[in-house]
Amino acid sequence: MKRFWIIRNIFKIHPFYYVCAFIACITGNFRSFLTFNLIIFVHECGHLFAALYFGWNVEEVLLLPFGGVTIFNENINRPLFEEFIILVMGPLFQIIFSIFFSDMSYSLSILLFNLLPIYPLDGSKLLNIILNKFTSFKRSHFITLYVSFLTIFFVIVKFRFDLILTFIFSFLLYRVVYEVNNHEYTFNKFLLERYMNRYYFKKEKTINNLNKMKRDYRHVIKYKNRYVTEREYLKKRFDFKGKT
Repeated sequence: MKRFWIIRNIFKIHPFYYVCAFIACITGNFRSFLTFNLIIFVHECGHLFAALYFGWNVEEVLLLPFGGVTIFNENINRPLFEEFIILVMGPLFQIIFSIFFSDMSYSLSILLFNLLPIYPLDGSKLLNIILNKFTSFKRSHFITLYVSFLTIFFVIVKFRFDLILTFIFSFLLYRVVYEVNNHEYTFNKFLLERYMNRYYFKKEKTINNLNKMKRDYRHVIKYKNRYVTEREYLKKRFDFKGKT
């Protein structure tokens, strides 16, 4: 009963959602609007249930007029495997629901859009997970945002836009620009988590600067002709000696 209360209070509805619902009613498109949002709701439930299974802190599931987003209040350094499972459970829930209860072709078009490599869509998260398997956290984040810009530019050039698509891609462009401006902040948050928490990663990697730090790895860092642990090195970066 307690868990049900927690899940119920996680879901939030954006105020503009009600405006779009009203417009859909008076224009005779409420059924399509309802079907779309039901698919989105099921999709976000997939992310939510997987996140709760792994013990992630879910801040809220926000239902928007053109989609939904599950917002986590969680460390960046959680295992990539957990992030991948949470990611794929959204599309999996959506596909299963569509097979039995919805128009599969309509649901597939929504799914393909969501898999575009544009931040913060699921496609960008999948790209970022793959990149983190092969390169550093900082480079993975940068490449993901760079690809997001390129994809938005390609879509704008390739397709004709109506009012709704213009609104959606304007919002996506805003989110990408915002994340670019926070690139260094995100990287510093990644490093600070490593300093403040003790993670036990099986794999180890030797590097010569912090920019090469990877997720799911512990690191030995070459510093002044000797090798130190990443925690020792980060202690020099986050020196709190002056803190009272």
